[in-house]
Amino acid sequence: MLAGCATIVNDSRIPLTFSFSDGSSGECTFRNKRGVWSSRIPAQAVLIRRSDDPLLYDCTTEDGKMAEGSIRSEMEGGKLAASVVFWDFGITDSITDKHRTYQGNVVIPVTEKVN
Repeated sequence: MLAGCATIVNDSRIPLTFSFSDGSSGECTFRNKRGVWSSRIPAQAVLIRRSDDPLLYDCTTEDGKMAEGSIRSEMEGGKLAASVVFWDFGITDSITDKHRTYQGNVVIPVTEKVN
Protein backbone atom coordinates (compact mmCIF):
# COMPACT_ATOMS: atom_id res chain seq x y z
CA MET A 1 0.00 0.00 0.00
CA LEU A 2 3.06 2.26 -0.02
CA ALA A 3 3.46 2.37 -3.82
CA GLY A 4 1.49 4.24 -6.47
CA CYS A 5 -0.95 2.54 -8.84
CA ALA A 6 1.08 2.97 -12.04
CA THR A 7 4.19 1.95 -10.13
CA ILE A 8 2.57 -1.37 -9.32
CA VAL A 9 1.16 -2.17 -12.78
CA ASN A 10 3.58 -0.51 -15.23
CA ASP A 11 7.04 -1.53 -16.38
CA SER A 12 9.60 1.25 -16.30
CA ARG A 13 10.26 0.69 -20.04
CA ILE A 14 7.78 0.64 -22.90
CA PRO A 15 8.22 -0.95 -26.35
CA LEU A 16 8.11 1.57 -29.20
CA THR A 17 8.32 0.80 -32.92
CA PHE A 18 9.73 3.28 -35.40
CA SER A 19 9.78 3.63 -39.18
CA PHE A 20 10.80 6.35 -41.62
CA SER A 21 8.13 8.17 -43.65
CA ASP A 22 9.88 7.30 -46.93
CA GLY A 23 10.21 3.59 -46.07
CA SER A 24 14.02 3.74 -45.90
CA SER A 25 16.34 2.09 -43.38
CA GLY A 26 18.84 3.74 -41.09
CA GLU A 27 19.89 4.37 -37.51
CA CYS A 28 18.45 6.50 -34.73
CA THR A 29 19.53 7.64 -31.31
CA PHE A 30 16.74 8.29 -28.83
CA ARG A 31 17.13 10.18 -25.55
CA ASN A 32 15.23 11.53 -22.62
CA LYS A 33 16.33 12.44 -19.09
CA ARG A 34 16.21 8.74 -18.15
CA GLY A 35 18.68 7.45 -20.76
CA VAL A 36 19.96 7.08 -24.33
CA TRP A 37 19.13 4.26 -26.76
CA SER A 38 20.28 3.49 -30.32
CA SER A 39 18.53 1.29 -32.83
CA ARG A 40 18.36 0.31 -36.48
CA ILE A 41 15.18 1.47 -38.20
CA PRO A 42 13.00 -0.36 -39.04
CA ALA A 43 13.53 -2.84 -36.23
CA GLN A 44 11.76 -4.76 -33.56
CA ALA A 45 10.41 -2.62 -30.74
CA VAL A 46 12.91 -0.50 -28.82
CA LEU A 47 12.47 -0.56 -25.04
CA ILE A 48 12.45 3.10 -23.96
CA ARG A 49 12.42 4.26 -20.32
CA ARG A 50 9.26 6.16 -19.42
CA SER A 51 9.77 9.85 -18.70
CA ASP A 52 7.76 13.03 -18.33
CA ASP A 53 9.92 14.85 -20.87
CA PRO A 54 9.81 14.45 -24.68
CA LEU A 55 11.67 11.59 -26.34
CA LEU A 56 14.22 13.24 -28.63
CA TYR A 57 15.43 11.46 -31.76
CA ASP A 58 18.35 12.03 -34.11
CA CYS A 59 18.36 9.78 -37.19
CA THR A 60 20.28 9.16 -40.39
CA THR A 61 18.99 7.00 -43.23
CA GLU A 62 21.31 4.72 -45.20
CA ASP A 63 21.30 7.22 -48.10
CA GLY A 64 22.31 10.11 -45.83
CA LYS A 65 18.98 11.81 -45.11
CA MET A 66 18.70 13.34 -41.64
CA ALA A 67 15.76 13.51 -39.27
CA GLU A 68 15.51 14.99 -35.81
CA GLY A 69 12.61 15.84 -33.59
CA SER A 70 10.72 14.75 -30.51
CA ILE A 71 7.81 12.65 -29.36
CA ARG A 72 5.58 14.09 -26.66
CA SER A 73 5.26 12.30 -23.34
CA GLU A 74 1.67 11.70 -22.27
CA MET A 75 -0.02 10.66 -19.06
CA GLU A 76 -1.78 7.30 -19.10
CA GLY A 77 -5.46 7.89 -18.46
CA GLY A 78 -6.75 7.19 -15.00
CA LYS A 79 -3.67 5.57 -13.49
CA LEU A 80 -2.34 8.65 -11.75
CA ALA A 81 -5.85 9.57 -10.64
CA ALA A 82 -6.21 6.15 -9.00
CA SER A 83 -2.85 6.66 -7.33
CA VAL A 84 -3.97 10.00 -5.95
CA VAL A 85 -7.25 8.64 -4.60
CA PHE A 86 -6.15 5.24 -3.27
CA TRP A 87 -2.44 5.18 -2.56
CA ASP A 88 0.11 7.89 -2.12
CA PHE A 89 -1.27 11.05 -3.73
CA GLY A 90 0.75 10.32 -6.90
CA ILE A 91 4.10 10.97 -5.24
CA THR A 92 5.67 7.63 -6.20
CA ASP A 93 4.43 7.88 -9.80
CA SER A 94 5.71 11.42 -10.19
CA ILE A 95 9.17 10.27 -9.09
CA THR A 96 9.33 7.11 -11.23
CA ASP A 97 7.39 8.48 -14.26
CA LYS A 98 5.69 5.07 -14.59
CA HIS A 99 2.40 6.85 -15.27
CA ARG A 100 3.86 8.37 -18.46
CA THR A 101 3.90 6.92 -21.98
CA TYR A 102 4.84 7.74 -25.57
CA GLN A 103 2.73 6.86 -28.61
CA GLY A 104 3.50 3.28 -29.62
CA ASN A 105 4.07 3.32 -33.39
CA VAL A 106 6.08 6.31 -34.55
CA VAL A 107 6.63 7.35 -38.16
CA ILE A 108 9.66 9.63 -38.32
CA PRO A 109 9.39 12.24 -41.11
CA VAL A 110 12.38 12.23 -43.43
CA THR A 111 13.24 15.18 -45.67
CA GLU A 112 15.27 15.15 -48.84
CA LYS A 113 19.03 15.17 -48.49
CA VAL A 114 20.51 18.65 -48.93
CA ASN A 115 23.64 18.70 -51.11
